[in-house]
Formats: sequence, structure tokens, C-alpha cells
Amino acid sequence: MMKIKTTQQFDRDYEDLPPEMKERADSKLALFVNNPRHPSLHTKKMEGRSSIWEGRVSKSYRFTFQMEKGACILRRIGTHGVLDRP
Repeated sequence: MMKIKTTQQFDRDYEDLPPEMKERADSKLALFVNNPRHPSLHTKKMEGRSSIWEGRVSKSYRFTFQMEKGACILRRIGTHGVLDRP
């Protein structure tokens, strides 16, 4: 199983999510831990960012992450705006 870490920004973003989106995020992140390439996550490398990737929580919500020293660091989660400052 993949080791997961979160940034303080991710934790703040997560706390600001609406309750129904937290539930969806929990489900998608559990899926991500077990299979980062699951088709419903639409994971892809971010354009113009050398080491940051993005994944889909819903049609409007995304999360960003990077791989570092055998761990996945969750960086941001929220609406598309988080992609401007991943």
C-alpha cells in the first residue's frame, strides 16, 4: 500500500470542503491509495509542473499530489481553482 502524507494546505482545503464533497473525496482518495491509475480518477501530470499530478474527485473538484521518496504527498483539494496554485 502506498504511503500518504498531506500538506498543511491540503488539510485546510479538506476542512473547507462541503460535507457531501468530503464524503466523495474520502471515497476517491481511498480508491487512489489502492489504485492511483483507476480510470475514474483521471490522474494526469499537470502541464507546466514538473513533478505535480492531478486527480479528479468530481466534475468540478480536483486534488493535486506529487511522489517523493516512496510516498505520495497530497498537496491541494478543491474546485478547479486549486489547479492554479497546486
